Amino acid sequence: MKTIKLLSALALVSILCASCYTEVIVEDDIIVDTTPVITLNEVLTDYEIWYVDINRSSGPVAIPFLQKAFTVSFRNGNVFANNNLSGIGSNGGGFGIDIGFYNTFNFELDVQHDLDGGYSFDVRQLSVNEIEFYEPSTGSRYVLEGYQRSTFDYDLVFYENIHYFLQEFEAWEKIYTSDEGNVNPFDNENFLQFLPAGQSGNFRSSEDANGTAIDHIFWDYDGIYDVANVPGNLYLKTLTLDYNFPDNEFFELIVIDDETIELFQVSSGTTYQFRGKGYIQFRTSEEDKNKKTPKYRKKTEDIKKDIQALKTKKLQKLTAL
Repeated sequence: MKTIKLLSALALVSILCASCYTEVIVEDDIIVDTTPVITLNEVLTDYEIWYVDINRSSGPVAIPFLQKAFTVSFRNGNVFANNNLSGIGSNGGGFGIDIGFYNTFNFELDVQHDLDGGYSFDVRQLSVNEIEFYEPSTGSRYVLEGYQRSTFDYDLVFYENIHYFLQEFEAWEKIYTSDEGNVNPFDNENFLQFLPAGQSGNFRSSEDANGTAIDHIFWDYDGIYDVANVPGNLYLKTLTLDYNFPDNEFFELIVIDDETIELFQVSSGTTYQFRGKGYIQFRTSEEDKNKKTPKYRKKTEDIKKDIQALKTKKLQKLTAL
């Protein structure tokens, strides 16, 4: 009987002790996560410049303010963008122009563009300096690479996109022709105009007198233009003007400053300089920019009138021969 009582007492003590031990374990299982939380705003502002890698974008619909931007920046609730190549690196201290404002919630970014309206993105960090913007309503994705202004190569972006720079002025007026070189038909062409691919002619030229107002220029010729790299020389390009009529012209192209270009005509040995007129500040691209081309605001109906006038003039020239 004593043995039974002793065993019962030990069993009771064991149960009570087990009960106390269990309460301690529950208490010890409370873990406080001390890992610092990085906010989306901190990610966006960690780099001063976000380069929009347009070649890594995807999706059926282009997001206008990203599609036209070379860089975007997020500073104190405002969104800045470098949409133009002319002045890139100096415009807005390197940030570009103010295009709207933004808000963040968790890893969702809301952007309200001044002209294009509102967009919401899910943001995903791909690497230390890469992020992805995903727009759920369209399925469009954009990859952005982060840089500081002091280390971002503005010149490289400029010279890799010279074909867009040529489109940032409504017209280019000839301001200089060298004495050296053979006389040739291009001596008579005083204005050039470069348009996005797919628009009437892609480039146009005029023999109108210097000083003619842009709206009064008659475009005598048109065709397709192409800018190509010269291996081993970032700053030298070639420009081919493939005229619909009469012949092609081939030049070496050098950019003198943000509004002046120099063309050396290889066949004649003549050097020309053109200055941009009618600077186009790109703020919206809803109407006319796609993945490969920049913006141009000339109305389609005006271009059609110009083309019809051009055809009429060419027909008159051919009839007179």
